[in-house]
Amino acid sequence: MRTLFIALLMTTSLFINAQQMEDKLNIQETISKMFINSDNQNWTEVEAQFAPKVTLDYSSMTGNLAEKVSPTDITTGWKTILPGFTYTHHQIGNFITKINGNKANSFCYGTATHYLEDDNGNVWTVVGSYDFDLEKVDDSWKITSMTFNYKYQNGNSKLIENAIKNVKNN
Repeated sequence: MRTLFIALLMTTSLFINAQQMEDKLNIQETISKMFINSDNQNWTEVEAQFAPKVTLDYSSMTGNLAEKVSPTDITTGWKTILPGFTYTHHQIGNFITKINGNKANSFCYGTATHYLEDDNGNVWTVVGSYDFDLEKVDDSWKITSMTFNYKYQNGNSKLIENAIKNVKNN
């Protein structure tokens, strides 16, 4: 009887660990899809990774306060800048994810490289980390909060002005 109990306990533990691993992978995929689709300017897919209301916080870089916004508000803002670059490339990694029921927090490093030909340098890179809060809704993880923790930038920071002009002129 004791052997059966230990076997049942081990099986249950393996199932819980397998479910947590699957959730962690799905969380990382949600975050990755948001960045990859931003680079590809697939705004519908970007919006699909977010909950209906999202706390967006870039205050460490911009000085602006965090705001509670819709996914459409997020992409509307990003559309005023990102399409003006020839290329953008977001690279993320070093995930640390904690799950508590249907809520999760995921930390990762992030580097955003922006390319646009310019006599003063073609590349502007921003480096930092992100804190994400997510919620599981109908077996899908959705981002409810996104905080960027600015570390440094390198390259031609004037490219952002040129990118905004490019968007306005097109």
